[in-house]
Amino acid sequence: MFCSRFCFTITIHLPCLKFKINYYRYFCREFKSINLNYLAHIFLSGKNSKIQIGNFIGDFVKGSKFNDYPPKIREGILFHRRIDEFTDSHPIVIEFNKLLRPTFARYSGIISDMYFDYFLAKNFRKYSSVSLLFFAWKFYFYALLNYWHLPSRVKGFIFHFILSNRLNKYQSQEGLRNSLEIMSKYKVKALNPDKTIQFLQQHHDELEVLFDLFFKDLIAFCENQTVGNEN
Repeated sequence: MFCSRFCFTITIHLPCLKFKINYYRYFCREFKSINLNYLAHIFLSGKNSKIQIGNFIGDFVKGSKFNDYPPKIREGILFHRRIDEFTDSHPIVIEFNKLLRPTFARYSGIISDMYFDYFLAKNFRKYSSVSLLFFAWKFYFYALLNYWHLPSRVKGFIFHFILSNRLNKYQSQEGLRNSLEIMSKYKVKALNPDKTIQFLQQHHDELEVLFDLFFKDLIAFCENQTVGNEN
């Protein structure tokens, strides 16, 4: 097993913070904790870094646990839930998943989430005034500054998430395949990365059109929500 041979320690210095990390431990945890739609949720949060953090960790904060967090992070967690509710009930998303279901059955929702982040990353400058690389590293910086507010599961993978530049990898099919391989090995063993990429290639243009139509609606929905301003 790769993780059993991949182990070293790094020390990270930040103002008022010092992390000494056993990379073996965090590297393996990331494989077991990898989640979906990170890029979309962060991007849709606006420019407030704490709302971005809250949206990023939203899937890891259950029930009323959001009350344990500072106000803006709490706002981001609740915003994450509103985005999920809007997405799950949107007719284009239902149509998107219907197209996937004959091939992927109950895993259609997982695959559509990963396709969505791929299409967003691939066309990032269409939706953003900054490059994906700049956007990603700016977020990584804020994630480290807010490290102590992250749930324990997120702390367990955040360093590998940053060092592997996870957000930037979604813009290529090879990067998407890498994420699928991680998920199929450590989380959802029934996923077939080759079949998923092949399906994407065969239906690429149709899926991209559906995503674009949906994402425009999602952006409009998010812009009408009450979220904080920058920082």
